[in-house]
Amino acid sequence: MFPRYPVPMDSDSPPQDLVADVFARDCTSRAAFEDVTSKWASLVLLALGEGAIRFNALRRRVEGVSEKMLAQTLQTLERDGMVLREVVTAIPPRVEYELTPLGVRVSGQLQGLAELLEASVPQVQTARQAYADR
Repeated sequence: MFPRYPVPMDSDSPPQDLVADVFARDCTSRAAFEDVTSKWASLVLLALGEGAIRFNALRRRVEGVSEKMLAQTLQTLERDGMVLREVVTAIPPRVEYELTPLGVRVSGQLQGLAELLEASVPQVQTARQAYADR
């Protein structure tokens, strides 16, 4: 884990520009965090965690996503090194998407969060009702 505070420069410390900090505005980890936690990216990563899938099947799996948003999301995740796009030479040709090793790790973390939230639905519903009743 990288420290989340300025690191004093000495011979045992990495150069300041090599310390990743998700709270730093210009850090690559922050940009990747924003990409992964977007509405559609999280769902796409969870769906791809189930295995390789074609574009239209992925679109059906992630209910509500438009073709345009799915394409943009897949491009972003591919750029960040989490999704692999493979053109399968067949008749007709098709494109499949699957997770890279990094994508598998990220999807696994998201799966834990999704399971926690699914198990907590009654608590969330109770809290929402209590909030609405105020």
